[in-house]
Amino acid sequence: MKAVLCKALGMPETLVLEEVEDFTPGPGQVVIDVHACGVNFPDYLIIQGKYQSKPKLPFSPGGEVAGTINSIGTGVTGLAPGDRVLCFIGTGWGGFAEQALVRAEMVTKIPPQMDYATASAFILTYGTSYYALKDRGDLQPGETLLVLGAAGGVGLAAVELGKAMGARVIAAASTDDKLAVCKAHGADELINYDKEDLKERIKALTGGKGADVIYDPVGGDYSEAALRAINWNGRFLVVGFANGEIPKIPLNLTLLKGCQVVGVFWGASIDRDIAHFQKRNNELLQYYVDGKLKPLVSGTFPLKDVATALNLLAQRKVTGKLVLLTGRS
Repeated sequence: MKAVLCKALGMPETLVLEEVEDFTPGPGQVVIDVHACGVNFPDYLIIQGKYQSKPKLPFSPGGEVAGTINSIGTGVTGLAPGDRVLCFIGTGWGGFAEQALVRAEMVTKIPPQMDYATASAFILTYGTSYYALKDRGDLQPGETLLVLGAAGGVGLAAVELGKAMGARVIAAASTDDKLAVCKAHGADELINYDKEDLKERIKALTGGKGADVIYDPVGGDYSEAALRAINWNGRFLVVGFANGEIPKIPLNLTLLKGCQVVGVFWGASIDRDIAHFQKRNNELLQYYVDGKLKPLVSGTFPLKDVATALNLLAQRKVTGKLVLLTGRS
């Protein structure tokens, strides 16, 4: 099979596409014939050694795939060769290849109406955002949710999920074109934070009260500005730092606002409660079947063009998700 390999830490151009041996599943494992692989910001970081996980070289990046089960190991139940599935790869790598060797408990069957590209772009973004909003942020119907970086993968998922959970959603992004995408996916209000004062605009849209829940996958200067416009008893969700800068928040703001700053590390939560992970996956797929979630795949690329896809993501030129296709029918 072919696999994208990171043989030395570096930028996307250092990745190579090579032939490697096919996988054989061990106990509790399955081999997936990969049709599509979701591209995510952690993939860009991990090949440079800048992510929390640091796999041994060489490795194939890619944390989520969709395809058909090729073979199963001993002890695997509920899955069979030929099943159409998606999978979050718990290690965070191994997906940019024609096959993936994964733990069976990380695999979820996909509904008939879900194509492989959509399935491969689903679990990481929606899983992260659902865990953030439901389990960490306790978002309630009627509350106001502010989403920073709202046109990106996790941001757009948060916009859709916020609406599905009954919240009023304010989407913030850096261009009018990105905000138009957010509007099309259900955002009630829009903020262009390259043109508008983020804090003042949030207050204006909330009658001076501020947002009840703030979803922040961006970091940088926008974090403090948003926190200064949080409602009393609000929850500020720390999801990531796509901006590249980890903000230093004055802790007196948490006292003055009576708010919580809550860390969101969906990947680390999974092994602590795998049954909960599986339960949430099924809930998300039901939202999809019910038409409440409409994942946006804005571009697809063959495996050989992995550097192009990763660079577009890093340059913040992507709305929704990018997907790599292996060429399987």
